[in-house]
Amino acid sequence: MISFETVVNLIGSTTTLKGLQVKSKLDESEYPKVILIKEPELKKVNLHPYAFNREWNYTIKTRKKQKS
Repeated sequence: MISFETVVNLIGSTTTLKGLQVKSKLDESEYPKVILIKEPELKKVNLHPYAFNREWNYTIKTRKKQKS
């Protein structure tokens, strides 16, 4: 990585053929390094890991509402 400014500018210059434009800015806030989620809580998340780097790459999908 060259600098945060370079990365933010690269992200901010992203566009698509359909006209999507991205705005980006550096977030200098501090966040906790570790957040522990207990297993029962994690099982409620509708995770769909990708084949490559399953721990890092996944989609979180909404769950269908149960009829009452």
